[in-house]
Amino acid sequence: MIMSELRMVELSAATIVAVNNMSLKPGQEQFLAPVSYGIAATVINPQTSWQRVVLDDDQVVGFVSANFDADAPEEHFRSVLWRINVDADDQGKGVGRFAVEQLIEEARVRGFDHVNVIYEAGEDGPEAFFLRVGFTPVGETEYSEVIAQIRIPS
Repeated sequence: MIMSELRMVELSAATIVAVNNMSLKPGQEQFLAPVSYGIAATVINPQTSWQRVVLDDDQVVGFVSANFDADAPEEHFRSVLWRINVDADDQGKGVGRFAVEQLIEEARVRGFDHVNVIYEAGEDGPEAFFLRVGFTPVGETEYSEVIAQIRIPS
């Protein structure tokens, strides 16, 4: 199935249930905190939190959560992709790439020259996806998680 017209909208009461009901492929759940954790970040800091839902027609097929805070104490948290989910049935169809492209455009509009992502390396984890869409490992956290970055051309 080819994705029809993908579009991105703000997370809302109308889409939150669908986001929480998205499925994962076997083994992926160990790399992902519950969606409700990411949604809680919006309540904590609604000015810097950026949460969007990817729709294919009117069906929720993806979710992305990021934070843009130029004043964050740690550099790798200033422009960061916190979470990206694509429903298991829609993985491999360009939904994640579309979401990352939209995120990069949002970062550019906000004046950032890069976006970071922090993830746990491991089989079935997100690393292959992040590398495919252009992130490059640049370091690691004190908990041995990978910090990867995608530079935004000016």
